[in-house]
Formats: sequence, structure tokens, C-alpha cells
Amino acid sequence: MASTAEIPLVGGTADGQTVTVELDPNGRPPLTHHHLGDGGLTEAEIYELETVAAATGQWRYCWRGPAV
Repeated sequence: MASTAEIPLVGGTADGQTVTVELDPNGRPPLTHHHLGDGGLTEAEIYELETVAAATGQWRYCWRGPAV
């Protein structure tokens, strides 16, 4: 079974929400997260992974803009 992590979203319409993502074999989450809006892909936003504390493996996804 793959390991997962809950990562907070910062900025954009999903600010304050968290997402559960699957970690890769090295224990890292995906570099980006595409958050779907109420309109599906037409309102998707891109969030990019940032390290909060490298020593403890804490991350957050920061808003980068609309996907379209």
C-alpha cells in the first residue's frame, strides 16, 4: 500500500483546504496539484509544491494561477 500525505492548499479559491496525495517511492508528493472548481476543468487552478520545513518533510501547495 502506498504512503499518503495531507497537504494544505494556500491561495486561490481553495485556500485553507487540504488534499490527500500519494507519495512517490522517495517519500515526496507530486510537484503540482490541479484543483478542480465547480465548473470542472474550465475552472481548474494550479498549485505548486513548496517545502515548509525540509527537516520534518512538511509541504504546502501554493496557488500559481488558473490552468487555462
